[in-house]
Amino acid sequence: MYNQKPKEECGVFGIISAKPIPAVPLAASALMALQHRGEESAGIATFIGDTLKCKKGMGLVSDVFSSDYLEFAADTKVAVGHVRYSTTGSCNIENAQPIETVHSKISLALAHNGNLTNSATIRRELVQSGMVLHTTNDTEILNIMIVKNMIEFGNIERAVVNAMNFVEGAFSIVIATKDKLIAVRDPYGFRPLCMGRLGDAVVFASETCALDALGAEFVRDVKPGEVISCDLKGNINTYRLENASQSGLCVFEFIYFARPDSIIDGISVYEARELMGRALYRQLPTDADYVCGVPDSGLVAAQGYSKESGIPLAPAFVKNKYVGRSFILPDQVKRENAVNVKLNPIRATVKDKRIVLIDDSIVRSTTSTRIIKMLRRAGAKEVHMRISSPPFKYECYFGTDIDDRDKLVANRYDVKGICEKIGADSLEYLSLENLKAISPKTTFCLGCFTGDYPAPTTPMLKNSFDEAMLSDKR
Repeated sequence: MYNQKPKEECGVFGIISAKPIPAVPLAASALMALQHRGEESAGIATFIGDTLKCKKGMGLVSDVFSSDYLEFAADTKVAVGHVRYSTTGSCNIENAQPIETVHSKISLALAHNGNLTNSATIRRELVQSGMVLHTTNDTEILNIMIVKNMIEFGNIERAVVNAMNFVEGAFSIVIATKDKLIAVRDPYGFRPLCMGRLGDAVVFASETCALDALGAEFVRDVKPGEVISCDLKGNINTYRLENASQSGLCVFEFIYFARPDSIIDGISVYEARELMGRALYRQLPTDADYVCGVPDSGLVAAQGYSKESGIPLAPAFVKNKYVGRSFILPDQVKRENAVNVKLNPIRATVKDKRIVLIDDSIVRSTTSTRIIKMLRRAGAKEVHMRISSPPFKYECYFGTDIDDRDKLVANRYDVKGICEKIGADSLEYLSLENLKAISPKTTFCLGCFTGDYPAPTTPMLKNSFDEAMLSDKR
């Protein structure tokens, strides 16, 4: 991939209204605002009468949904949408979401952000019981478990709560039936999910930037372990999953994943990144002519570094907005060469200058090496690399596509060795203590930096799958 950055699995959106509204066009607009969370596929499901309709495709939202389709599905009462980057399940149309299920007991469409850590165990039990699965992602498992519980209890809220109490890992979910919209956030709150209002409609989205795109009013964040059910009459009911504990919010949402104009669990992403930049300067003051951010993920932290240090902020690169997604190019050489097409140094800024270069992370080091070479060729006198996160050393099990541990450069070199490898004059990572300080009252998941995770990371075997899954855990 072009930037060798970790990828987040996806973005979700849901809307329900007592009166017919342009639910599908609104969902498409919201998904465009969430496009940064997933560029592999997009999908929207809605109900036309009692019939579930779902359109999905590979590519960007603008590639998948034509104006003709949006006009065709313009007036409906409920819709859910999804943009995807795969972590569990390969990149193909079968794994695109929402995942829809039509059953005599219930028809539903479900969109999921996260990763289930016990999905392999559940999938094996399902297959052994004779169930046929049509995808390789973990979201289909959720649909099946909800339907099984619906058969047993006949109540969608109870079915959802029971199913979600059985699964482990990270999940922020929106579920549409013909007359209800249900939002769920896992007990640890790994992935963001917020609630808003657009007139009489209730909406849920992965980030507040999607609400802003629609002109919707932010109501609140969905709490960890909370299930919120909204119906066509305007009734809103809440339920709680077992063992809810706000202790797992992914800190990388603030470092890289989320849009800077979003607010997650009361924390401004923009302000958090600016604080990271300020802390980097205080941690290791460095004299330079300019502070420059790597587009786009290092730009806000670079502003913070500049404000704290008094060193002028200047652009070091022009980013080509018209280059496609180079991570889908067919071989590694083409993907690496795409850096040269996507970023080009501004010689007038860097020639004969000492540059402090800010980026959010170094994963394999390939991209950092190439970027620093670009600056050298453009005449930079010195390049001091500053990273607004600690070194990546461990895998993520909760919906972030962080490389195998043996491919992470921080596991093969110390900071001095990485500095030499990427060709910088100096290198400094943000310390874990300064990272935590962006929101001292929040308990983040820091597992990719420390190896300590707030939730189990390996499947927990169940003695009796059917008994456990169908038991009343409400």
